[in-house]
Amino acid sequence: MRPLKYLAGYAPNITGQVHRLIDSDKLAAVLLKKYPSPHDIKTDKALYLYVMDLKNQFLRQSNPLSKVVYDDKIDVLHQALGLHSIVSRVQGSNLKSKNEIRIGSIFKIAPAEFLKMIVVHELAHLREKQHNKAFYKLCEHMEPDYHQLEFDMRLYLTYLDLGGTLY
Repeated sequence: MRPLKYLAGYAPNITGQVHRLIDSDKLAAVLLKKYPSPHDIKTDKALYLYVMDLKNQFLRQSNPLSKVVYDDKIDVLHQALGLHSIVSRVQGSNLKSKNEIRIGSIFKIAPAEFLKMIVVHELAHLREKQHNKAFYKLCEHMEPDYHQLEFDMRLYLTYLDLGGTLY
């Protein structure tokens, strides 16, 4: 059995079910039934507006965002699905910092639910830097199906990694 790198931390009975879906060539059908079409947020400007809408809905009091972009340089497996970074610059005697969110370009063509899950994850880092209980509670506040979507997104990445395309 080939290792499933996106599902490495899951129990053998779960990965066994995924292997059976792959072996019977049914993984795409399962994903398409649940997520029949991709989102239409293709540009950095549209992504920025989408992220700001979610931020204003759930995290109005948090630090402002200066940049939200799709990033071709994000290696999904090693660096994550998206990045939240604080860029600090010295201007005169002041230290200026800006919050940025970068989403892997692979998610330009993905279900809307997966994009929202990634955005929620990165927005949660505005309040909680570590992946702790408070972090995941905040993610679930913004997206109640957060954990299921994360699992399904890992199935999606597994399918792409096998050379498949859904849309």
